[in-house]
Amino acid sequence: MNVRQLLDLTGKTAIVTGGGRGLGAQIAQGLAESGANLVLCSRKVETCRETAAFLEQSTGATCHAFVCDVRDPDDVRQVVEKTAEIYGRIDILVNNSGASWGEPAATMPLEAWNKVMDINVTGTFLMSQAVGRIMIEQGGGKIINIASVAGLSGTDPQILDAIGYNTSKGAIIALTKDLAAKWGEHHIYVNAIAPGFFPSKMTRDVILHGEEQILRRIPLGRLGSDSDLKGSAVFLASAASDYITGAILPVDGGMSAS
Repeated sequence: MNVRQLLDLTGKTAIVTGGGRGLGAQIAQGLAESGANLVLCSRKVETCRETAAFLEQSTGATCHAFVCDVRDPDDVRQVVEKTAEIYGRIDILVNNSGASWGEPAATMPLEAWNKVMDINVTGTFLMSQAVGRIMIEQGGGKIINIASVAGLSGTDPQILDAIGYNTSKGAIIALTKDLAAKWGEHHIYVNAIAPGFFPSKMTRDVILHGEEQILRRIPLGRLGSDSDLKGSAVFLASAASDYITGAILPVDGGMSAS
């Protein structure tokens, strides 16, 4: 295959959790622009419906939106079953749903810790498990977990003081590597993207109060844009990455290298 064929997702089916806004919507747009049909799901299904309608109009992809709390096994099961029923298979899963909670480690409430870990880690596992069963039966697939540069090392509390978030993203990195080792024999590729600082609802306050410090730590000297994740996601979702599994790809302007 030539390079265009390797990156072509025509006829593929992708689920993107948290796909209604922010990084999830950007990733969904990249997959749709490369030919994939989509299921977008989150607790706030209205944002998924709006993004699905936009992508259908702008790319010609077929898109569906479903409500899903990734912490709820029944919600997860219903989304996966509906997707398989509509499209006949699931080729790509992007585990993007996430939560954060800013609080010093000494005063982090247990309730907040549990919420972040349940959404970010347990939710990623439950979706991967449910979709993975189908991928095993069909003979393969691609799973892309959204980690973070915050999971690669400790973070200066003046920039990001969110011990639960950092820990959860480190756990996602470990989960990615272990699933890759476990499911490689089934031709299921499991990789992760570790974004740096992108403007979004989740990062709004962090960037507002620390943008100058953040930019000093980014060799490229800028925040992530509304298109900087598209190529990475399409690459990991496509045949172009067919000899890559268990990898963590930082998309952070060089922040993790400096």
